[in-house]
Amino acid sequence: MDCNRCDEEAIMHAAYSGAHLCSDHFRESVEKRVRRRVRRDDLVPHDATPENPQTWVIGLSGGKDSVVLTQILHDTFAEDPRIELVGLTIHEGIEGYRDKSLEACVDLTDDLGIRHEVVSYEEEFGVRMDDVVEDDPENMAACAYCGVFRRDLLSKYADELEADLLLTGHNLDDEAQSALMNFLEGDVEQMAKHFDASLGPLSERDEQDEFVPRAKPLRDVPEKEVALYAHVNDLPAHITECPHSSEAYRGEIQQLLYGLEENHPGTRHSILSGYEELAGILSDEFSGDDGADLQECVECGSTTTREVCRKCSLLESLV
Repeated sequence: MDCNRCDEEAIMHAAYSGAHLCSDHFRESVEKRVRRRVRRDDLVPHDATPENPQTWVIGLSGGKDSVVLTQILHDTFAEDPRIELVGLTIHEGIEGYRDKSLEACVDLTDDLGIRHEVVSYEEEFGVRMDDVVEDDPENMAACAYCGVFRRDLLSKYADELEADLLLTGHNLDDEAQSALMNFLEGDVEQMAKHFDASLGPLSERDEQDEFVPRAKPLRDVPEKEVALYAHVNDLPAHITECPHSSEAYRGEIQQLLYGLEENHPGTRHSILSGYEELAGILSDEFSGDDGADLQECVECGSTTTREVCRKCSLLESLV
């Protein structure tokens, strides 16, 4: 099958749009969607100047999503003195897994010439995920511990690096799954928080001075297209699932969406588009509400809604 835009052989078919694209036009399509999202979400403020540049910290795991996001953002802003990119890698302490993906992060950042910072659970918390999984004092899935620790370190170091924005490599599948989970759980307040935390254009979000704003410029691109982009561009991505991954509910939602997308191409896009619009309405509805009182954790000083933050209570259970 030939590419719809030229006479070259197509390397992919997007059932949701009907497009057949060659390697060059496929690359162009992915990059265009990421850059369009950057514009739509107002990520580059009007007052950014070479004298007052923006620092964008990217959560760089070494997996396909964060590697592709870093590459595209670098290609987009390499000649723009208003934007400085910094890669931030979290080492969880998973034998043989994160070490290999860390190599991918180092290779990428060295090749692109961008700053790269690495922090670890072991240095910060005195724990390794391999040991946490073995002990499991709270009888929880590994991802439940890891998610709390990872979010804490991303927030902490984004703040220490004086970031104006924290970017993560969530793709279309990730966000459609989260949207459907919130729908099925009936968690309308979480939908509003989702909009203000990372989905809404920066100009439309409720201000959250306590946290570095987050953004997800890759969220219009399906997971398989992200993987293909990494392959076509020969990027140093470590494409292997975490050995401790065990989010059972999300896994069920993932399989459900696979089936829906197969039978009804475009389902993921429709879910996310409707979800974003609804989340924006809910954000307006909850805007101005007092909400939960934020305070400093008595143990570590991080912003939390409780006396002792979730991270510290989990660490206490592991002692």
